[in-house]
Amino acid sequence: MAVPRPPPLAALGGGGGGTPAVGSPAGVSMRMFHGDVFLGEVEVFPMKQGPEGGLPFPSNEIRISHLSPASERCPPLAILQTIAPFSVRCKLKAKPIPPQPGLQRLYFTCFNEYKSVVVVVGDEELHLVAMPTKAEKVLCFWCCSARSGLYAASVGMLNLRCLAIVFDLDETLIVANTMKSFEDRIEMLSRRIDVEDDPVRVAGMSAEIKRYIEDKELLKEFIDTDTVTDNGRIVGTQKEEVQPLSGGQERVLRPVIRLPERNAVLTRINPEIRDTSVFVKLRPAWEDLRSYLTAKGRKRFEVYVCTMAERDYALEMWRLLDPECNLISSQQISERVVCVKSGSKKSLQNVFRDRGCHPKMAMVIDDRLNVWDDKDQPRVHVVPAYTPYYAPQAEMANAVPVLCVARNVACNVRGGFFREFDENLLRKVFELAYENELLDLPYAPDVGDYLVCEDTTFVPINKDHAPIPEGMRGAEVEKRLNGQSYLGDQREGRQVSSSARSSDDEGMAVRGTGGSRNIQSNGGSLAITPSVFVMVLQEIGRLCDSKVEFRSTVSNGKSIQFSVEVLFSNEKIGIGIGKTRDEAQVQAAEKALQNLESSYLAFIAPTAGVPNKDMRKSPGNGNGFLEDITCSEVDISMQEPSGSTLKHDHSNNLDNLSSVMSLIREHCLEDQHVVFRDQVWNSSSARNEEYHFQVELAGQIIGRGVGSDRDVAKLLAAEEALRTLKSTTDPQIKKYLKPMQWLIPSHSSPSTK
Repeated sequence: MAVPRPPPLAALGGGGGGTPAVGSPAGVSMRMFHGDVFLGEVEVFPMKQGPEGGLPFPSNEIRISHLSPASERCPPLAILQTIAPFSVRCKLKAKPIPPQPGLQRLYFTCFNEYKSVVVVVGDEELHLVAMPTKAEKVLCFWCCSARSGLYAASVGMLNLRCLAIVFDLDETLIVANTMKSFEDRIEMLSRRIDVEDDPVRVAGMSAEIKRYIEDKELLKEFIDTDTVTDNGRIVGTQKEEVQPLSGGQERVLRPVIRLPERNAVLTRINPEIRDTSVFVKLRPAWEDLRSYLTAKGRKRFEVYVCTMAERDYALEMWRLLDPECNLISSQQISERVVCVKSGSKKSLQNVFRDRGCHPKMAMVIDDRLNVWDDKDQPRVHVVPAYTPYYAPQAEMANAVPVLCVARNVACNVRGGFFREFDENLLRKVFELAYENELLDLPYAPDVGDYLVCEDTTFVPINKDHAPIPEGMRGAEVEKRLNGQSYLGDQREGRQVSSSARSSDDEGMAVRGTGGSRNIQSNGGSLAITPSVFVMVLQEIGRLCDSKVEFRSTVSNGKSIQFSVEVLFSNEKIGIGIGKTRDEAQVQAAEKALQNLESSYLAFIAPTAGVPNKDMRKSPGNGNGFLEDITCSEVDISMQEPSGSTLKHDHSNNLDNLSSVMSLIREHCLEDQHVVFRDQVWNSSSARNEEYHFQVELAGQIIGRGVGSDRDVAKLLAAEEALRTLKSTTDPQIKKYLKPMQWLIPSHSSPSTK
């Protein structure tokens, strides 16, 4: 969002001065140097009094190390408030006499180029931010502290509107097995069968064993001959080059067989040792999620991996997932694949030990929640464990595959984070001056605020028994690759079954901030959980080629309450309030579905029996993803409708509305969302129901519509909004529009046929 920069110094006019800190009538005089060059003297005012409010500069002098990288769109104070909220340590004023041209040049360079002055003190960076002042013609700075290196990494991410995403590997993205782990599972299932009386359960476990045996035979053939026989054809290995992690390492060629029809890969962790061969199943829809992260060369997320697996194994698993190093470059992979000791907690602080990102700018995709530090758990999107042998059809049991849902969640999180950043944080930072207090700083967004949990649970085929853990976890990887025996081998009969059940029951539920939510069986039939409303809503959005968003807020009252709004194509269609974010989200989704019912049925009715009609194609490749389309990506060749003939035909109204909305978006800057708000006005009888719609741009009403039909009212509001955008002279509206639109006279726009 382009926000005008505030004028420096006294150009702001008016307003009283005042000392920066209560009870601090005079500051401490300090000399400022850039390297060894003396710039001038400043007065330093601590923000707090007493021992805790001491000045941060050693030796009572300020030694500038360097200037921060320039920012294209984010003032330094907005960046610092995001990565180090409320970290203002002191305020500085330059002494006006004698004139200090060196200090003045420094101030205006920082102010105009969105840079900060950096003073390094140990493992901390002190950033001096050039601030405007309301009254005095004097050079003023705020001093904020941040971890060394974090600011430089965050500048690029915030300019690009980029967040971080951290992936777990085993049972989240892949399931891998060695010959030993295959044998373990086959033996454990055989023991279960021996003590099982239910023929249905026996049949389910027998089918599971058969799947294990089939893949075990392929792995054995790969170990013995470097080939596999797949559906009657012999497939040989391909030598895939592994990028060395450092310049001194030798070139490594790894034997690999890829079986895309099976979504499987056979590889060898150590190319020289055949017993380190592994059969890997890749989770369905990974390619789609990966393409979203790298689509059109636009970096939406910086990618990291955090796993409890052994390092060589983890590096090879990630290479299989990202063979061309599009998500993590070969230069970054050593730092970005983080292996945690089994039994330890995962933490984002450990993942970002290189200061590449702040934890509140990161989300996690994992199949387990309790392996993460408590403070990071609100930023974890928990997916059901991948169980291709126990329940091979589970991934397709829902309308939207698990990794497609993860993509939708990431899209919504990124949209919500930067909406808050642009519309609240940036706007308020530009209003601040040197005289403001610490409490005047705006709230900075946190990924955890926008991670609305979505239920992706499934009901496995043989759901009465918890599955044996798939693949390899933690220290188990190293033991199996080294040929050590698996601890579970010594268990007998029902003890094995009981242990497996108790240790893995949690893996069958979605763990989120609101706790577990399983789909329960009720007398042999499914009892649909309320969170299914969310999945249905997402699927309707996909079929209607419409973006579904969830916006959440927390009340500031004595009793904490969560509020969630549902936006469907930027129209507010439902709101829910609850004691937890999950409760509010489910309520909002249910109300949204009720409001969508008539419109959705009207939308799909004209296409019944005509599945190939272009207008009704789902976005992308029909995989359930919500399209992440910004206003700048809309086809600018779309033509404006020349007036509207309003009919009560829902399909015509929807077609006209779609055209008008495309033109509205064409006028708007990227990331500016036009919001529809509606209200039903009841007259004396239900038959005389009247609909009122209004269109808002950045909180300003730009169009209204009234009609007895919901779609008619919405279309009227949209058409008035379009006329407003084309003819407005209001600078508060024009600043949100593309400048090129104002070079085209409104009467020259072509009209549709």
